[in-house]
Amino acid sequence: MSGSESGESPTSAADRERLRLTFGSDAAGYDRMRPGYPAQLFDDLAKLACIGPGCRVLEVGIGTGQASVPLGERGCRLVGVEISPDLAAIARRKLARFHAASVVVGAFEDWPLPTEPFDTVVAATAFHWIDPAVRVAKAADALRNGGALVTIDTQHVAGGTTQFFAEVQRCYERWDPSTPRGLRLPRIADIAPSTEELDRSGRFGRAVFRRYEWEMTYSTEEYRDLLLTYSGHIALERDAQAGLLACITDLIDARFGGRITKRYLTELRVARTRG
Repeated sequence: MSGSESGESPTSAADRERLRLTFGSDAAGYDRMRPGYPAQLFDDLAKLACIGPGCRVLEVGIGTGQASVPLGERGCRLVGVEISPDLAAIARRKLARFHAASVVVGAFEDWPLPTEPFDTVVAATAFHWIDPAVRVAKAADALRNGGALVTIDTQHVAGGTTQFFAEVQRCYERWDPSTPRGLRLPRIADIAPSTEELDRSGRFGRAVFRRYEWEMTYSTEEYRDLLLTYSGHIALERDAQAGLLACITDLIDARFGGRITKRYLTELRVARTRG
């Protein structure tokens, strides 16, 4: 499970409904520890989609505003939809300085689309939490002709303190019974961009991709707090969670001097509606 703390793809509808509600269990911790996105991503996005002054943007699954604030700073007419009231409350406070930004509490699947279409729909590390039977079609319905669906996904990939991520696998195998034996982090070269879902819908043209590699260094306490923002860790049975975190804490302190570095891959995908 060493690679899954940032790749939280639900395996079933029941998992999706159960796990996506975990993020609000500690909204302040989520806001404090969840990283944002590379600044270059938003510069590139401004060239690929309408996210400037006057652009009407719908952001789905805004969390506490990790992508929303950069969108607000660019002058978007932003509507954010967030299923967790606690996460939405923090996002609303952070977006209060932008007069053209608002936050709605609810599930995107159930939210009634306004009559005025959007120029851009954004889902930052959130698209995989939306019902697959709904997400592409409803995003397309929300957009004007030629509007853009923007998905941003972040994965934990090979790199950083590589020896730690090899050794920490033992902690996961001991304390989380769902952990596959011998799991290792993927190499960036082995991660292929995906357009299958969009292609199958027939609603979007050819997608454009941009990729960003970056790293963050964490103290033992910071890394522990980061793990407690990931659904799989939050949802563990209490004793298993405590054992896992203690095992990881001991490993970082004893073998790595109390600090480890994690490498991320963030992928930007932009596809425009046909028409």
